[in-house]
Amino acid sequence: MSFNIYHNLIINASQKEVFDAVSKPVHLDNWWSLKSTGNPELEAEYNLNFTEEYNWFCKVSKIEPDSIIAFKMMVSDKDWNPTTFQFELEPYKEGTMLKFSHVNWPEANDHFKYSSFCWAMLLNGLKNYLEKGIIVPFEERN
Repeated sequence: MSFNIYHNLIINASQKEVFDAVSKPVHLDNWWSLKSTGNPELEAEYNLNFTEEYNWFCKVSKIEPDSIIAFKMMVSDKDWNPTTFQFELEPYKEGTMLKFSHVNWPEANDHFKYSSFCWAMLLNGLKNYLEKGIIVPFEERN
């Protein structure tokens, strides 16, 4: 049995803008990671650096430009290692519906629950970044 996190939200930005924000390091570092590297291409490796202790690696496991990008964790926390997180984008009125998933957690433990809360907060930060240009300093992100 595995456990999954799901969050849907509407962002008043184009699918391309949202896709770029969830796939390009120059944008990821404005709402999620401290510093990251990678290219939105199938099998491309990303380095997601949060701190010296949390210097994680994943690879693009699925991609449809401006529509879907999924990342399979490779080197991370033991709870995150078997997981994949995905951003699926659909047109919605004048914006984009973002359907987020983070699947295949081994347990619904405290880390799983905390990560679900953090994703909700971070995705709200992504929304504010795209809609209002707000960049929350890394030290203040959850």
